Amino acid sequence: MTMHRILNYGSSLQAFALRTLLADLAPSADIDYLDYRPGEPLIQDGRGASSPSRLRRLANKLKEYSAIDAPVPDVLRFMNHKRVYARRYFPLISLKPDLNLDCNVDLHVIGSDEVFNCVQANANVGYAKDLFGIGSPARSLISYAGSFGNTTLDRIRAHGLEQELAAAFSRFNHISVRDANSAEIIHDLTGVSPAIHLDPTLVVDLPSLARAPRSKMRSTPYLLVYAYPGRLTCEENDHIKAYAKQQSLKVLCFGGAQSCGDAFIDCDPFELLGYFQQASAVVTDTFHGTIFSVLTERRFATITRSSSGHGYGNIEKLGYLLDVLGLRQRELKHIQDLAGVLEPGIAYADVAQILATEKRRTREYLTNAVKSLNDLTSHA
Repeated sequence: MTMHRILNYGSSLQAFALRTLLADLAPSADIDYLDYRPGEPLIQDGRGASSPSRLRRLANKLKEYSAIDAPVPDVLRFMNHKRVYARRYFPLISLKPDLNLDCNVDLHVIGSDEVFNCVQANANVGYAKDLFGIGSPARSLISYAGSFGNTTLDRIRAHGLEQELAAAFSRFNHISVRDANSAEIIHDLTGVSPAIHLDPTLVVDLPSLARAPRSKMRSTPYLLVYAYPGRLTCEENDHIKAYAKQQSLKVLCFGGAQSCGDAFIDCDPFELLGYFQQASAVVTDTFHGTIFSVLTERRFATITRSSSGHGYGNIEKLGYLLDVLGLRQRELKHIQDLAGVLEPGIAYADVAQILATEKRRTREYLTNAVKSLNDLTSHA
C-alpha cells in the first residue's frame, strides 16, 4: 500500500521498486498493490471547500495548469501527459486499473513515499487512515521507508492526532521510515525508535531497466530540470535559463512545464531514467529527482525549501537523504549559487559504498519481516 496512483514518476518507480524487492524476497507469494481510501483533508489549500468534488478538483487542476508560466505548446503537452498517464504508464509497473481495497492478506506492507503525510490539503489523500493500518485485518502489518513528508509533530499535535496515531503504530509488527523527521515523530508517539531505510528506488537496480530516450532533443547536450509545475520561482527559472545558455545547454523539463525550458518531455518512467543517464547535469527540487540523479551518477543541484504555514516544504525529507549519502554539498539553498553547487564533480565511488551498506540493511529488514510469509507459502 503506497502512493502508486499518484500521477508522477517518483510515485510510480518507488511503488515498482518496492514491489520488485518483495517479489525477490518472497518469490512464492502473490503480491499486489493495495489501494487506500482518501480521508478528509485536515487543512485547506485556499481554493474553497476542504474536500471538493472530483469535478471541482479537476477544474482546480485545469486552472492551475493553464496558469503555468511556460510556452503554450509545453503546457498543452504537460496537460496531455497528466491526462493519459494512468492509461499509458500504470501497466508498466503492473498496476491494474481497478482499485484493490481487500486488506485481508497475510502481510500488509505500507510504504514507501509520503504515506504518513497526514496533515495536508490534497483531497486525493487527506488524512487517510488506511495508510496507518487502521482497521486492517492483515495477519502481519509492517511499514518500509514510510515518510511523514512535511508533516511535523507540532502539526500532529495541533490537530489532536497523537493518541490515534500512537495506537495505530502500536499494531505494527515492524516499523521502517526513510528520514529523521519521520523517525522522531514515531519515537515521540510510541517510545519506539524505528529503523530508517533508503527509498526502494535506491535499493533495486533501476538503471538497468532504463530505456533509451526517443526525442530528437536527446542528441543535443541538455540540462535536465525535474520539478513539478508552479514550484520553481521566477528567479529560479531565470537563473536556470541563464546558466544553461552560458553552458550552451538546452533545458529539457520533466514532471512539469517550466518557463526556463526549451521543451517539456512526455515519456514513460523507464525512459525518464534514460534521459537522466544522458543529461549533462540535473536541477531538481524533488526527492526522487535527487535519487534519479544519484542512480545515474549525474552532477546535480537539489533546491531545498523550508515549510512555511501550510506551504510546501521539502527539507524534512531531502536534508536527511543528502546527509546519509554524503551529498549535502549538492543542496541549493540560494539559486544564485547554482553554478557553484552544480559544477563540482561527485565522488560516486564513495556513494556506492554507502549504498551497498544500506541495500544490505534493507534486505535484512525485509527478509525478517517476510519470514513468516515465506513459511506460510512454503506449506501452502
